[in-house]
Formats: sequence, structure tokens, C-alpha cells
Amino acid sequence: MSEFRPSRYRLGWWSLGIALGAALVYVVYSFVGTFVFGVFIYYATRPIYLRLRRVIRPASLAAAISLFALALPALLLVVYALSIALNELLKYVNSGAFDPTRWPLLDEETLGSIADPATLLTLDPERYLSAEGFRSLLSSLGSAADTVAFLGIGAVHLFVMLALAFYLLRDGGRLSRWTLSRFGDDRGILESYARAVDRDFKGIFFGNILNAVLTGSIGVLAYSILNVYAPTGLRIPAAPLVGLLAGIASLIPIVGMKLVYVPVVVYLAGLGILTDPTALWFVAVFALVSFVVVDTIPDLVLRPYVSGRSLHVGSLMIAYTFGPLLFGWYGIFLAPMLLVLIVHFTRLVLPELLQARPIQPYAVDPGSLPGVDVDATPDGSEDDAAPQD
Repeated sequence: MSEFRPSRYRLGWWSLGIALGAALVYVVYSFVGTFVFGVFIYYATRPIYLRLRRVIRPASLAAAISLFALALPALLLVVYALSIALNELLKYVNSGAFDPTRWPLLDEETLGSIADPATLLTLDPERYLSAEGFRSLLSSLGSAADTVAFLGIGAVHLFVMLALAFYLLRDGGRLSRWTLSRFGDDRGILESYARAVDRDFKGIFFGNILNAVLTGSIGVLAYSILNVYAPTGLRIPAAPLVGLLAGIASLIPIVGMKLVYVPVVVYLAGLGILTDPTALWFVAVFALVSFVVVDTIPDLVLRPYVSGRSLHVGSLMIAYTFGPLLFGWYGIFLAPMLLVLIVHFTRLVLPELLQARPIQPYAVDPGSLPGVDVDATPDGSEDDAAPQD
């Protein structure tokens, strides 16, 4: 057996490798949410990509179309919602709600002085350019700059997510083959572990899309039924659209569909207070149905069931529940990923490591192979015997 003798040459390369690995870990840790969401987009679009790849060449075009196909339903719903909002806004404008002459705090004399250019020229600029006004202007400009920077950073993160998903779709097969050829073992443990993890990742992440579709269907049904019993003048606006938007919003961690039904609750409550306070019971029923039937039950029961078909539903439910609390907004994806990695490591590798036996892939039962004696000792030749015809 050759003795390992470190040299300055090897120590230098090891130092460089450790430094590069630490830098990579730091980058992934700093943007872990972006990488996790990029992996989610990859697994959500991979079934679409595999079907398109059979008829579309090259692979880059198939990957781009797959990403667009995933976002297309959400984009169509958003455009439809914006068109309805714009239509309602035009109704208010045409009804004269934005006519300044109808506002109680403005009279004809004030409007005339504002619209008269001669009046504007007679104003004293020093009256409005005081130190306090200048500080207020700078504060407003700073807030606007922070908003623009936030939107810009969000756009960069979105670009990285899409780019990561795109290249995983296009080059994921070559990357997996290269990894197995470089670091795989002769018993196929790494390949078995990778296949098991990949299978459950696919089920979990594509299950999130399926959960959004089912949740949207539940929302459409629940809100349409509520509208049947709604008091006059207090109906849910565009109930099917609200249900579909709630399903899409369920993909957003933590807040999720609350972004959809909470504003509707506020709108209905304000409308009920102004028109008929005795009808506020419907607002309470809508809020209760939204929170329990549309939000909580699908998220705690339906999502683990459709996502983790080969995992314990209870453990997956706990991962979905505590993930956002532990890791933040991306925890709803990261916690199930960690669960899958831990479960399959425990099933495939850990028993053999603890018993100091040669590691054998979980996916292949040695007893099912003809000609292999499962009772042979690790150092016996029968353990490595090839199957006999």
C-alpha cells in the first residue's frame, strides 16, 4: 500500500480547491433562495421540455418554449385581471368620479387659479423651496431610488432563476453523465441515490404546480357557490377569476393566496359598511371559507399528498409547514429538498456505513439476481459474482 506523502505542490492545489469551494458555498448561501427557486422552475418545466424535445430542435429552443409555456397561463390570467380592472376604472372615469369640479375641497376659483399660467408665474418660489421642503424632496427621491433598486435587484434574481432553469433543461443530461462518470462508484450507489432524489424532486416540484391547479379549481367552485347566496350589491367581483388567481398565488411562499383574498375581504367590508352593514355576515363567511377551504386545507393536506407520493405525507407536511419559518420565503421549497436528501441517504447509504459493509444500491435487491448468494461474506468471491443465465 502506497503511503500518502503531502508535498508543497499538492498542498497548494488543495488550498486552491478549498478556497474555490468556500467561494462557491458563499455564493450559493448568499443567493440560496434564487438557486432553490431556479431548481423548482427546472423540475416544474422538465415534463414539458421532455415532450417538446422530441419534436423541436435545437434543445435551446425547446427549453425556451418550455419556460414560456409554464408562465403563459399566469401571464394570461394577469392580463385578464388587468383588463377587468382597467374596464372598471374607465367606468369610473366616464361617470365623472375623477372630475375635479365635483370634489368638495375644490371650488371654481381655486381651479381657475391653478389652471391660469399667469397665476403660476406670480407665485413666490422661495415660499416652496424652504429647507424643510428641500429635505422632503430629497427623502422622496431617496425612496423612489430605493424602489427602483429593489425592482432592479428583483429583476436580476428572476433572470438568474430563469437562466439556471434554462441551462439545467438544456445541459442537465450531460451534467449528470459527467458527474456519474467522474465520481460514480462501481456498485452504482451514486447513480441509485441520484435517481431516487431526482424522482422525488420531480414529484415534489411538479406537485406544486398540480396543487396550484387544484387549489384554483377549489377557489373557483367555492367562490361561485358563495356568490349564489351573496346579498344584493355585495357579490364577489369576478369570482372565477379570484379563484384562479388564488391558485396561482399559492406558489408564492408564506403569503401565498392571501395576496388575493385579503384585498377582496377589505373591498367587500368597505362596500358593506357603506351600503348595508347588516350584510357584513357575508364578508365574514367569505373570509372564513377563503382561509380554511381555499388556503389552509389544500396547503396542509392536498399539497403533501400530490407532492410526496413516495414520501411519508406527515413528514412532508411538517417540512412544508416549518420550512418557511426556518429559512424564509424559499423554505417551502428548500425544506422538502432537504427531507428528500436525508431520507434517501438514510435508506441507501447509512445502514451500510454503520455496519461497515460494502455499500449496495437500494434500488437493486441482490436476492432477486439469479446466481448471487446473498449470504456470502464481504470478502468472498460470490458477492461479486455475475448473474448466471
